[in-house]
This record gives sequence, C-alpha cells and structure tokens, in this order.
Amino acid sequence: MNNEQLLEKSKEHLWLPFTQMTDYERDPLIIESGNGIRVKDIYGKEYLDGYSSLWLNIHGHQKKEINDAIKGQLDSIAHSTLLGAANVPAIELADKLIQLAPNNLKRVFYSDSGATSVEIAIKMAFQYWQNKGVSKKKKFVTLTNGYHGDTVGAISVGAVELFHRVYGELMFETIKAPFPLVYRSPYENEDEICNHALDELKTIFEENHEEIAGITVESMVQGAGGMHIMPKGYLKGVEQLCHEFDILLIVDEVATGFGRTGKMFAVEHENVQPDIMTMAKGITGGYLPIAATLTTEKIFHAFYGEYHELKTFFHGHSYTGNQLGCAAALANLKIYEEENIIKQVQQKSDFVSQQLKEVAKLDHVGDVRQLGLMCGIELVHNKETKEPFPWELRVAYETTLDMRERGMLTRPLGDIIVFMPPLASSESELQEMIQIMKKSIETTTTKLALSISN
Repeated sequence: MNNEQLLEKSKEHLWLPFTQMTDYERDPLIIESGNGIRVKDIYGKEYLDGYSSLWLNIHGHQKKEINDAIKGQLDSIAHSTLLGAANVPAIELADKLIQLAPNNLKRVFYSDSGATSVEIAIKMAFQYWQNKGVSKKKKFVTLTNGYHGDTVGAISVGAVELFHRVYGELMFETIKAPFPLVYRSPYENEDEICNHALDELKTIFEENHEEIAGITVESMVQGAGGMHIMPKGYLKGVEQLCHEFDILLIVDEVATGFGRTGKMFAVEHENVQPDIMTMAKGITGGYLPIAATLTTEKIFHAFYGEYHELKTFFHGHSYTGNQLGCAAALANLKIYEEENIIKQVQQKSDFVSQQLKEVAKLDHVGDVRQLGLMCGIELVHNKETKEPFPWELRVAYETTLDMRERGMLTRPLGDIIVFMPPLASSESELQEMIQIMKKSIETTTTKLALSISN
C-alpha cells in the first residue's frame, strides 16, 4: 500500500486502544520504523519517543543484542506451550527474575501483559485462602485513583473513574482506601499525608481483615491515575499493616519495574517484600509481550498437592512463556548488567530533575512529579489556587499535539503531561525533549488561558 492507502485503511479498519477515533481521524499518525530513541512515520518525519512507546521501551529501538537474541531463538523454536511442559528460555528467565526480585519471591507464573499479570495475582490470592480453608477471605482493598489494567478483574481493583465507570456492573466490589495524594492535599507536610492515609487503611483492616484476601498497590508511583508519587514511608507502612492483619500484599510493578524509578524494582526504595508482585512492560526491553507474576513459596505450596485435591491453579494463556519473548527478556536483562543501566538511570534522573526546574516555573505548571525517569507535569489554569483548566479544553492533549509538531511523542493523562523517555536516552536527548515540552506547554497554555479570559 502507498501512504495514502495506509492512511485510508487505518481509518477504515483500525480501532485504537484508549483512543476516541474521531481524534485519530483529525490527527492521524502511522509509525513505520524506529532507531535509537526516535521513531519515524510513513512520511519520513522523525519523533523523539518521549513516552517509551507507552512506558516500555528501555534501550531504544533496534537494539542489536535483543534483535540477535530473537533471531537466534527462531533457529530453535518460536513457541511451544507451557501448559504441562517447560521450555529452556522460560526456565532461564524465571531463574534470572528470582535473582533480581525481592528475596522472598521464589515462583514465576508467566502471562502476556500487565493486566493479565494482575488478573493472575488476584485469582492467586483469592484461591490461596480458599485452598487453606479460610473461606471468608474473599475481598480486596485497592487505593483510590489506582490503575492495574483493563481486564475485568484488573479494573475491579482499579479506581480511575474516567476509565472504569461504564463497566461498573461487570466489576466485583472492592474496598477503597485513600491514596496519599501530595498535590492538593489539605495537610501541611508529607509525613502528615502519609500517616493520615495509613491510619485510614488501618481502620479498614481492623474492621474487615477477616474478609480481606489482599490489597493491590502500584509500587511507589500511581501511573495512569496521574503520576502521583507516594510519600516516604507509605509503602513500607502498608507492608507492615498487611503483616499485622494477615492480608496478602500484591504490588504492581508493571510500570515501575526494570529500572524506571532508579531501582530495578520500585519496592527497593523502601525494602518492601510483597507476597505477590506483577511485572511486564520493560521486561523484554519493549520488544515482545511477556509478563510475570511472582510469588512466595508459601503461596505456591497452598496450591501444591495431588490432582484429586483440586488445589490446581486453573489459569493459563496460549502464549504463556513464549520462547521468543523470554529470549528477548534474557538479552534485555544482560544489557542491564553489561551497561550498568540502573546507575545510568540514577545519574540521568538527577539531570532531568535539574532540567525540570525550569518547566516548573512556567505560569500554568502546577506540579512536577518525578521518581527516576517517571515524570508527570500537571497543568493548571491558576497556579496559586491550583484551579484546573476547563475539562473540555483538553489542555494536556492539545499540548501533546503541539509537541508532535515539534518532533516529540507522548500521551497525556487528563491534564498531566507524561514524560517517560527510554532509559537509554542521552543527556543531550533528554534536554532536547524537555525543551520541546517546555515550549509546547508555554505556547498551548498561554493560548488557552487567553481564550478563557476572552
């Protein structure tokens, strides 16, 4: 097909995720290729990949070592089922993940996306208590504004109203606990914010612990809910409450894992050891859909027995433990070691923090939130009162369209600009992206603010 045919057929046949297709028809984009931290559209225009192709690209596009690993695996086998039979790359990757994960986690259950890894975690936690004969423990606690994916179980333990309200009748009921939001909090400092949220969670646990199977939390940063960062001590406090009330701690590392926050896994910031941990996105360096749910030997043992006991975890996916994906993941993790990626991220995070200080000074930037190379920039109409722009103006969306014109891609979250560059981005590339963001924010917010005043 030529370019015009591709454009026509994309509008005629594709239904894009999290996209109002009228938006796509007005501002279509078709990516043809990528190299390093840049992608190219069908007309040859290049864009900086400012959101890591939805938060998962690590080393840039066309990383030779990962390309070669996939090609090499193709010479052996592309896929064989993991249902009742293991395969070599899946075993090697499981061993590597256990070496990297918190030391209480000993078992790996594969799937193919962040949402499915969470779905597995929920079912695992639920059945764990049933297998142990604690039949009353069937409920889950989740944090307000949390996001864990889009399968029915995952949205049930999520709490982003905009995303999930239409599916309310499909979802199972959960208990909502307050997330310790820092921006717009009525409390004066982060310690107060943290303690108040933990006190409320403790009350929920005290009143309901006999019925609670587990709590789901995103690790240190709420991603899709607005790039909100937990105050220091909160995640550790949740872990301690789970131990006190015998509740399983399910930590979602889908967005935060594999170095994104400056640690291999974000739980390391507070030395938290979850009962179940989910991971995806960066696991293959952004190449192929692999996800994993890691858990303890204690939980695994509750499923272990003879078939007639019906303790089996009856769950699986066709491409679970796919060899090509596991080979890509192994090559990806080898690069982490050889290129000392975690240390690089820590150094680049400091650089980005300094660069974002200038962005924070802009008239309509209310808050800049950052942990590692996870950044969110909240745009507001009034900086002093924190009054948002009118929702219908879509200030962040319009800003990202302006950024696209200037040669950079990202997607907004409501009024928040997401900056999640590939971890391989150089300081000069990071500076280039931040300057584009700064110009686009200044241009768009000034124009929209004038439209309101007129």
